[in-house]
Amino acid sequence: METTFPVEKYRAEYPILSRTVYGHPLVYLDNAASTQTPREVVEEIDDMYFTHKANVHRGVHALSQEATDMMEKTRMRVRDFIGASSTEEIIFTRGTTEAINLVASSYGSLLKEGDEVVLTVMEHHANIVPWQLLPERRGIVIRVVPMHPDGSLDMDAFRAALNDRTRIVSVAHVSNVLGTVNPVREIVRLAHEAGAVALIDGAQAIAHIPVDMAALDADFYVFSSHKMYGPTGIGVLYGRKSLLEAMPPYQGGGEMIKHVSFSHTTFADLPFKFEAGTPDYVGIAALRKAIDYVERIGLENIAAHEEELLHYTTRRMMEIPGIRIFGTAPGKSAIISFLIGNAHHYDTGMLLDKLGVAVRTGHHCAQPLMESLGIEGTVRAAFALYNTTADCDRFIEALHRVAPMLQ
Repeated sequence: METTFPVEKYRAEYPILSRTVYGHPLVYLDNAASTQTPREVVEEIDDMYFTHKANVHRGVHALSQEATDMMEKTRMRVRDFIGASSTEEIIFTRGTTEAINLVASSYGSLLKEGDEVVLTVMEHHANIVPWQLLPERRGIVIRVVPMHPDGSLDMDAFRAALNDRTRIVSVAHVSNVLGTVNPVREIVRLAHEAGAVALIDGAQAIAHIPVDMAALDADFYVFSSHKMYGPTGIGVLYGRKSLLEAMPPYQGGGEMIKHVSFSHTTFADLPFKFEAGTPDYVGIAALRKAIDYVERIGLENIAAHEEELLHYTTRRMMEIPGIRIFGTAPGKSAIISFLIGNAHHYDTGMLLDKLGVAVRTGHHCAQPLMESLGIEGTVRAAFALYNTTADCDRFIEALHRVAPMLQ
């Protein structure tokens, strides 16, 4: 398969892709868990540590002001990248998981017994467990929307789940197992019509699909840096300003206060109200470089390249006897979850690893989804901008070698 995407040009920016594993050239297909990081992003981390390291927002000296400026430039960059209306709506977190926990803990504290939260069967544990903690504390009811056999969300069931007690709808933009791209604009619209707020988990979407808060109209949107070619340990919570202002702080400490006394404390304005303690301003500065990187290449170009790899690989996988692919919804993202017959996913992944192919195995932090499919887990291959047709061919060749061993 020939492609016009200049993938070899971009691969040169990732030294890790030139290494070998067990004597084989590395084929990295674990991109839904974490993408690799290009040289220019890593160099920004080096520059921050070697040239600008000083605590932010607290010092009058030059280094502190430089680090603060770089962090706040990233906040502006994120605002523009996702189409938010204000930097006050951009909260830095440690990742998608913390961002969801922040909303569940803070906005969730405003809920009352009998209020309902609507989730889907395809959610990541990070978008299940934080909401489960609410019923234990406050008597909140959780409703779960099922999916169709192809992995698409059952929108009739979604509409039926909404009622006058629905307070929060929290849904993945893209399933990390199935690749299903959910109709999030319609989901947000229906949530608002029911009088609820909508949180969209964008962890699997942000590096593949252009996101515009003005068009989406979500109340909360969350994502992680490490899934979009950036550093680990950094995430973003977008929140509607009016909601963030009404929510109590998530954590207490330095930076999130105006005045502290033993009798009374007043809190800082947004966004600092939700950013207690010293942030990872080094990683935050590098996130700006990652955003610059993907926008320079173009999300539409990245998505088109990944879609070509998805269709090519899926077609070739069907040549292998016993292959079962989970998630075939139209317009799915570049994720393939599969099993070889009834072989255990771990055995398949371990054998592929010995051939230099890195895939993810297990329940992918989506055990309720696995239960609905009647399986324990899958093998997952996910593509990124630096993957090539040769990677796909190596993957298929490895599957042809592995499959007879497991059947």
